Amino acid sequence: MQQYGAAAYQSTAKTVESPREREAALLIKSAATLQSVRDNWPPDSEVLKGALTFNRKLWTIFMTSVTREDNALPAVVRQNIANLGIYILNETREILLDPVAPNRLDTLININRQLAQGLRAN
Repeated sequence: MQQYGAAAYQSTAKTVESPREREAALLIKSAATLQSVRDNWPPDSEVLKGALTFNRKLWTIFMTSVTREDNALPAVVRQNIANLGIYILNETREILLDPVAPNRLDTLININRQLAQGLRAN
């Protein structure tokens, strides 16, 4: 019976959750996954790859969204998010090619956390 209640709660939470809240939750999830990899360094290469791939996919979605003509955000905000996304994709590639130090994940973790905090504040 408890599983049914949890499933019902999750279903309701998804329908009540705003897009901004969902984006913030996904950014926090990605930051937490990257933080776990950093905390357990050196990581299993598949765990590192999985965490970075999730983050890359998330940012690819953000970049696709902000570059659509029907996006309601101001042009300067859209451009800033796109530029940040390009930086994140490049940094992700560099870490995958040469994962030498855990502190290389710090920037990705901090950007995700700060953006999530901004989404939740508005």
